[in-house]
Amino acid sequence: MITLTDAAIARVRNLQNQRATSAPLRLGIKQGGCSGLSYLMDFAEQLETDDNEYEYNGVKIVINNSNLPQLQGLELDYTEDLLGGGFRFRNPNASKSCSCGTSFATPKELGAPVACS
Repeated sequence: MITLTDAAIARVRNLQNQRATSAPLRLGIKQGGCSGLSYLMDFAEQLETDDNEYEYNGVKIVINNSNLPQLQGLELDYTEDLLGGGFRFRNPNASKSCSCGTSFATPKELGAPVACS
């Protein structure tokens, strides 16, 4: 299960309003980043056959089957600071994270060398 803080829910809804969309939030991962994997976020205008749909406090979330093991238990937060706002990922599956906050590794990726991008 994926959870969102109240701040993340408010920000997702605000982004949906700005883009005039009711599409669900797509969360995913891709190879890359300082630690081996990077988070992806967008709105899922089209669903794929291997997508899983969830709802958390009124926010619809879509995650592809291939990303579920690495994202299971993820908490998505949104914070504002002097440099601007941004989403923060708290992932219990991450055994290593980069200081950028958007790159992580699970035990599987720790064996493979990667360069910071």
